[in-house]
Amino acid sequence: MNIQIINGPNLNLLGVREKSIYGDSSFESYLQDLRKRYANITINYYQSNVEGEIINKLHEVGFTVDGIVINAGAYTHTSVAIGDAIAGIKAPVIEVHISNVYKREEFRHKSLLAANCKGVIAGFGLDSYRLAIENLVNG
Repeated sequence: MNIQIINGPNLNLLGVREKSIYGDSSFESYLQDLRKRYANITINYYQSNVEGEIINKLHEVGFTVDGIVINAGAYTHTSVAIGDAIAGIKAPVIEVHISNVYKREEFRHKSLLAANCKGVIAGFGLDSYRLAIENLVNG
């Protein structure tokens, strides 16, 4: 099985920014733990702060991987284009959020991606990614 994780803007700063919301672990250290836990699965990782690069990655892998876990960050709430890219690919996509977006600012309560995703997982910290992978693995 081959899973692609895509992180959007500012998620390269995990472990450094707003620790009270996002925790103090970098994504890279968490990714090492995920890869150990799922040693029989290929987990690819991509992060970009640029909307078009995220769309290009979805197009690149969306017909070949078995599933995609995406945390589009703030683009979740603003990008019709990423939502359209998800709608246009074959791989199932699960939207994840580290924080519980529904306990935050009102604008974060609306996702422009969710309608095109298999599901949404939010509020479980970095464990949101593991929960998404579990769903992709176990269907």
